[in-house]
Amino acid sequence: MSDRKRAKREPRTRIYAKFAKDQVLNASSRARAKTMSFLMEDSYYQVKANGLSPFQNMCAYLGGSAIQTVGDNPVTAYRQMVQQFAKDVNGNLVTPAEAGRAANQVFRDAPITASLSGLWPRLIGVLFKRVPKFGLLLGYTYVTGDNEPGYWAALVASIGSAPFINPVRMIEKQQRAFFKQTGKEKPLMEIFSEASSKYFLPLFRGTIPLMGHSLASAVLGLVGQPRLQKYVQKEMKAKTALGSSAANLVASAVVSPIYVIVTNPLSRLEVIMQTNSIKGKSITVLEACGEIAQDMTKNGLSGVFRGQTTGIAKAIVSLTLFHEGRLFLARQFKERNKRNNWMPADYKGQ
Repeated sequence: MSDRKRAKREPRTRIYAKFAKDQVLNASSRARAKTMSFLMEDSYYQVKANGLSPFQNMCAYLGGSAIQTVGDNPVTAYRQMVQQFAKDVNGNLVTPAEAGRAANQVFRDAPITASLSGLWPRLIGVLFKRVPKFGLLLGYTYVTGDNEPGYWAALVASIGSAPFINPVRMIEKQQRAFFKQTGKEKPLMEIFSEASSKYFLPLFRGTIPLMGHSLASAVLGLVGQPRLQKYVQKEMKAKTALGSSAANLVASAVVSPIYVIVTNPLSRLEVIMQTNSIKGKSITVLEACGEIAQDMTKNGLSGVFRGQTTGIAKAIVSLTLFHEGRLFLARQFKERNKRNNWMPADYKGQ
């Protein structure tokens, strides 16, 4: 065959080879999708241009959330107590320093029990809380055709998931609410029994401040932090030898103070509304705001921002653990997809 004829045939050969490869990839994607397509449509399980299927992306988010939940539980428990102990057992306001000493005493008396308090509801809540939130966040992103979640996705997720998240947060806080008096967690069955006598309506106390808290969490933690991390990683790669984990920590440290300043008053409202007795009268948003205003009158801004320092430490730990866990799992899924030749032709290699 002449060189001229061979040159004409080579482009066609490449086209046929690419077409055949795409057919194989599509066939393998369809075969894998059949196994779980009874839950979602086939495309939900097909690998996209970012190297992950929407199903794998969701699993990575849930796995990161579980890792974060276990890692930050002691700090979460301590922060709630610092905020909750703003009043003594007689209902009188105390200074932030006194509340801190009371929380320290609880942890000294029962360090393991206090550190693990509320962990089971939080772990179970990874499904009840995170599936709706991440589902809406990633679902909106998928429907709009974006590769990464944006701010509109964060708004939809924070509002739509609040009714699912709030009961879990209420149960978690109720478990710790009477630690100071009893020295132990409140049993789950006791919480459910008390809530059932009021048709489980108490489990939805604090939903309104939670929506604001959830929005700030989604905008800053789920959308802002990954974008900032990419920028930090790019700059650090150009100027230092530090890797993605260091960039993740730096990004979390930058975002966390902003996040805590925005959410700390909302967190206080949640604690006030969710830690009073289920048997008693519920506290309204306005009454909770009045309590914070009274605290500010007596103790200044330190009364409003009780638990601020602990909150910043918690946010740094939480965000870092969540994104490190999420990215680790995402890398494992991508490697598996590569090994099985499941990557689509438009894979961006990110």
